[in-house]
Amino acid sequence: MIEVEKKFKLNPEQERRLIEGAELIGSKRNEDVFWDTDDWSLTRQDHWLRTRNGRFELKRRVHELGHKLGGTAYDEIENDEGIRDFLHLPGNGTLESDLHSAGYKPFAPIRKERRSYKRDDFHIDLDVCDFGYELAEIELMIDNEQDRGKALERIETLATELGLDQTPVRGKIIEYLYRFNRSHYDALVEAGVI
Repeated sequence: MIEVEKKFKLNPEQERRLIEGAELIGSKRNEDVFWDTDDWSLTRQDHWLRTRNGRFELKRRVHELGHKLGGTAYDEIENDEGIRDFLHLPGNGTLESDLHSAGYKPFAPIRKERRSYKRDDFHIDLDVCDFGYELAEIELMIDNEQDRGKALERIETLATELGLDQTPVRGKIIEYLYRFNRSHYDALVEAGVI
């Protein structure tokens, strides 16, 4: 499955309209720790390795760099074997020890409170981060990359119908880097990720 999402900054009235009639799926606290090499070999390709609450996940970019269609699309790899295959890591030890041996290390911890909703077949996440950043994500899951444009159009149509501000916004990790690690952020701009 491929996740197609678009991010939004909402005022309280827009948030109310977005979740009105939606089903609350749940609330949780997530602790994400992002990993990369010293030269940012993953993130400069818009691939994102993280632990979420201690479990490794990798979001592999399937959109073009620069987000030419708008929004983003990632294939999520949520098992150690898939992550090892993608990163070409041997299976000598634990995934974490093999990552360290290959030069990967943590570079950004982000804690957030998340409320998740379902509205028809849209998944909505409302995040409040520990560094003072709030963000909404509207997502659709698709089976085929060729359906990405239609999925993004559906998200944008919903946003227009609800009067959401569609000005492009930085995602949580990008905002974190913008605030706390400008050299990494600038490298992502230079690589065309942002």
